[in-house]
Amino acid sequence: MQVSKEQIAEFINDMIIDPRRKALKWSRVTKQTAHLKVAYSGQHLASLVTGVEGERTGARGNDLADGSEVKTCSRVDQLDSCKSCKSPVLRTETKCKHCNSMDINRKNDSKWLFTIRNENDLNTLVSNPNVNRIILILDDYPGFAESNFNDIRIQVFEIYPKEERHSRFKELMTNYYHSIYLKHKKLDQNKTPAPKNFWPDQYQFYMCNPILIFKAIIFNTYSDDPQLVIERWIEPSVNRNEVESIMMPPEIPNMKEFNAIYHGASKEEIEENLLPGKTYETFKEYMETGKDIDSVRKLFKGIDENLRRYLELRDTDRIAVSRSKYKRRTAV
Repeated sequence: MQVSKEQIAEFINDMIIDPRRKALKWSRVTKQTAHLKVAYSGQHLASLVTGVEGERTGARGNDLADGSEVKTCSRVDQLDSCKSCKSPVLRTETKCKHCNSMDINRKNDSKWLFTIRNENDLNTLVSNPNVNRIILILDDYPGFAESNFNDIRIQVFEIYPKEERHSRFKELMTNYYHSIYLKHKKLDQNKTPAPKNFWPDQYQFYMCNPILIFKAIIFNTYSDDPQLVIERWIEPSVNRNEVESIMMPPEIPNMKEFNAIYHGASKEEIEENLLPGKTYETFKEYMETGKDIDSVRKLFKGIDENLRRYLELRDTDRIAVSRSKYKRRTAV
């Protein structure tokens, strides 16, 4: 399927920007959430950015014709709550309508959900020869920390579960099924354990080496003239082995993990991740003298895919998965 950047922009305007503007208009009248379900629009977007059609089967077949699994997560227009009286507050509201408090808990906790209830579900995700790619779509606010809800970011990531480069994804899903789902079912067969939560911007996500293939920002979404800027699109023909996975922010690793990097990685590998003007000698000094974690983090621009090879998964009862070390092939 041949797709242009202009077509992608037209789709986002037609199916995301315009519908949201109308939802916001009526949300102010009805006091209902302006949040729109994103699953099917996400599959449309996945087809456009990957160049792969759907199977014309609705919800009953593969998400894309090549077997790709598409998951969407929207953190836009979540329903917030008042910290004082716990009443719901719309994202467009500046204070609680019940108690007039301006102390609002702004929610940013949506995540991707993976339902794995049997071996077949697990194999579909991690070993089915017809499912080679997981596509993760995320809608959020790049300025959330500054309470800027006027600009929206759309990102699309790829993970290839059967490739060594993304083997941590397989490890996470396998662990969830065997160590969490089955253990919960053994305790109570009548209860269905929650799906596997896969959180954007958390440690496990970065450890899976997701590849960012698309990024767009919609500026001034509350205005009459929102502006769409597509900042990144890795076209379908580009070999993903030649594309860097996203960097793990330096705020995420703890001191134990920086120690693993210090003792495992080479000086050259570490230097590639340091900020301009920061040196390996300073990092070495900090690690040997027990410098505080914030000082160590301020040396790094991020933790790249090569350094992440020296880190272990955390927050999980691991199931051992045999794997050799993978080092991404450098583009020629």
